[in-house]
Amino acid sequence: FINAWPDTGLSLAAEHGLSREDLNSTYLVISNGKALVRSDGVVEILQHLKAPWRWLRVMRFIPRSLRDAVYSSIAARRYRWFGYEESCFVPTGDMRHRFIDR
Repeated sequence: FINAWPDTGLSLAAEHGLSREDLNSTYLVISNGKALVRSDGVVEILQHLKAPWRWLRVMRFIPRSLRDAVYSSIAARRYRWFGYEESCFVPTGDMRHRFIDR
């Protein structure tokens, strides 16, 4: 499939050493100027969620190599498990402030 990544997203990815192809296999989470990918990105996102999801941050104590192996396994199967959308999510007006390219 082809993703139409916005220029801002591609620029941020490039600043942190990631290509368009890299973005097809991982999320890029930037926290305090630091790029986090794979399971490190997941752990960062979990810290901003409400309980009980937030409790899963304890995964940060699992060695990264093991966390990343699980991440890759889930990523390889995600479309089979959760499906694939033909169109991207479009934020509503009251949500636009959360996005870089509004």
